[in-house]
Amino acid sequence: MNLYNVYPLFDINIVSGRGCHIYDDHGTEYLDLYGGHAVISIGHSHPRYIDAITCQVKKIGFYSNSVVNPLQQELADRLGRLSGYDDYQLFLINSGAEANENALKLASFHTGRTRILAAQKAFHGRTSLAVEATDNAKIIAPINDGGHVCRLPLNDLDAWAAEIEKGDVCAVIVECIQGVGGIRLATREFMQGLQALCREHGTVLIADEIQCGYGRSGRFFAHQWLDIRPDIITMAKGIANGFPMGAMLISPEFTPQYGQLGTTFGGNHLACAAAIATAEVMEKENLTENALKTGNYLIDKLKEMQLPHVVDVRGRGLMFGIELDMPYKDVRQQLLHEHHIFTGCAGTNVLRLLPPLCLTTSDADRFINSLAQVLK
Repeated sequence: MNLYNVYPLFDINIVSGRGCHIYDDHGTEYLDLYGGHAVISIGHSHPRYIDAITCQVKKIGFYSNSVVNPLQQELADRLGRLSGYDDYQLFLINSGAEANENALKLASFHTGRTRILAAQKAFHGRTSLAVEATDNAKIIAPINDGGHVCRLPLNDLDAWAAEIEKGDVCAVIVECIQGVGGIRLATREFMQGLQALCREHGTVLIADEIQCGYGRSGRFFAHQWLDIRPDIITMAKGIANGFPMGAMLISPEFTPQYGQLGTTFGGNHLACAAAIATAEVMEKENLTENALKTGNYLIDKLKEMQLPHVVDVRGRGLMFGIELDMPYKDVRQQLLHEHHIFTGCAGTNVLRLLPPLCLTTSDADRFINSLAQVLK
């Protein structure tokens, strides 16, 4: 049997990792500035993470949500404290797409409406409504194109107001820092205006924090830079440092009903153990603060250097993009194969960096020096 070939692959077999460094089957070391799509938050193979998973799987790895699982409440307590959303409700699932899918479904239950507003260049997932809200026609199958979504320019409040004021919008969903869209930041004025419009017209405001959340921006959630409080917050990626998990934080204005939402694997014992360990390390090692400190160091140095071919450097914390005046492909390949540095990309000319939140200034200098050599 062959694999279903939908991924263009680098011919590199990564077999181990430690912190921000990964190693292939030949023993070659690489600096990981992509974290497997922003998934690795506390670093590869953190000892506390390994111990937590090992201990839990020796006891029980999985049982269904038909029984009490105290680990879920322990995780909820930790997330409430870390995020500042103690009064919200936690629903655990398996992925970012599933989190957005459930958020949109819950918004529709709550409002009785079916129309969704999403931003141009948005990416919200690859399933049903989540992919319909994603601005990429190539991955929206005909069966997903249900006519529920209107896409509008990010930060154009007048355009969003014109749609919300029609009174039939179920939900708006926004990444306060767009990832796949090229590290585009929502403004404070736009998001505060959008929140006010949603409250006035009974529309649910969903913050997609799947890539930009979990400490990556230098605050627990990226929307916290903008002084808003969404009705639903979705997250995944960094929540369990690589173990498949997603979650929603849900306003107390939503009243749960038996059977309204459900999941087979979501919130299982092993996933919760991984997520609790991740949260412990985040708190103990001050990784959100480190993301801000190291991210500012990187962004400031890159701006000061004014490297050739660099048009813009933008982002927050350890989620930032380097826009080039040429396609990123050759630059990315040279960084990988000549300097052994993994980076991401967006569009055709943006290098996207999403390293583990434990990145050091020494690692940052290695990247800066390597990029300068490639662009000279």
